[in-house]
Amino acid sequence: MYDVAEILGRLDDIRSWQEDLYRHLHAHPELSRQEHATAALVARDLREWGYEVLEHVGGTGVVGVLENGPGRTVLVRADMDALPVREATGLDYASTVTAVDATGATVPVMHACGHDVHVSCLLSAARLLAAARSAWSGTFAALFQPDEELVGGAQAMIDDGLAAAVPRPDVALAQHVLPLPAGTVWTRPGPVLSSADTVRITLTGRGAHGSMPQDAVDPVVLAAAVVLRLQTLVSRETSPHDFACRRSGRRSRGGSAANIIPERAELEISVRTYEAEVRRRLLDGLERVVTAECRASDAPTPPRFEYSAHCRATVNDPRVTAIVAEAFGAHFGAAASELERQTASEDFAVIADGLGAPYTYWGLGGIDPGLYGRASVARRLTTDVPVLHSPHFAPVIRPTLATGTEAIVVATLACLRGG
Repeated sequence: MYDVAEILGRLDDIRSWQEDLYRHLHAHPELSRQEHATAALVARDLREWGYEVLEHVGGTGVVGVLENGPGRTVLVRADMDALPVREATGLDYASTVTAVDATGATVPVMHACGHDVHVSCLLSAARLLAAARSAWSGTFAALFQPDEELVGGAQAMIDDGLAAAVPRPDVALAQHVLPLPAGTVWTRPGPVLSSADTVRITLTGRGAHGSMPQDAVDPVVLAAAVVLRLQTLVSRETSPHDFACRRSGRRSRGGSAANIIPERAELEISVRTYEAEVRRRLLDGLERVVTAECRASDAPTPPRFEYSAHCRATVNDPRVTAIVAEAFGAHFGAAASELERQTASEDFAVIADGLGAPYTYWGLGGIDPGLYGRASVARRLTTDVPVLHSPHFAPVIRPTLATGTEAIVVATLACLRGG
């Protein structure tokens, strides 16, 4: 009943359409919360293939539901948004798009994170499953999420009533193209993506003329002390067996001239972990250290902490991951491997948890295997292979798109069968 070969036997028939779709999406990227044209294209195609289509979920989100007899329900997510990056790939279908961002600034736009790959693969899988309904039974839901890059789209879809609008999935699935050899797929049970928190810290000093430091509390010196001391949260307060990353981001330049000691300074801190308890200790330690440094500097007011852009860790369900990994091994052979933990973060888990569905999230290789192999031999992977969010990141069309489509179909049928 669940015949992968029959479904994927039609892949060659849609290859030209799939590749043209990808080139179009790559050349016409849209920023987070502005994915109007992409969403309209997705909705049109799903409706044409017989899906029940929900539009404008959480803004520009789209869900297509295909009920095909009795059985389990599997939901697969693809994200749609692009980044404010000026493309430098040199491709003949490179983006030249600009857009106005949320601040009103005009910025270049590029699919520098592979979301065009994700949309192309999921839409292709949806087409194949609709064309071969005799080869499977159950319900397939294709979810196209907006605003992953600003980590708001998943929660927006949940808040907009997604759970009441779609059949409750038994399993939720997602994939992400990575700077790994094209033609490969990568799975991992348990934590696979880290949690992430951004903390903006405002440090208040006492301003004065630069020639009178004794009459001031210099927030720039205070900020430097904070940055140095925060390093110890990872190096001295976190077990070597636990992963933790604490990075100081941008700091506003205080004052308007070299001879002015400013009133305040700002720090932006990024915190990443896999375990909830490690996250709690880091954030508690961050407030403790900053508050203590302010007291040590005799700052006139306590520091202010503003938390934003929280992403929970993506923790793959062991049973679902085992089902998918076994299916990948049978279908892809040696091209299926175990993925290392990734320190990136995203909000797919919000969708799955909001729908009450166990999930797994896997990696899809997108780099030319020859380029990757040469760089690996030369030990130049970090310099020769463009990574996500780079203006040079450009997954190769073949075999990336076919492999990603096959992965969705293989994983979906394995989960519809129930393992």
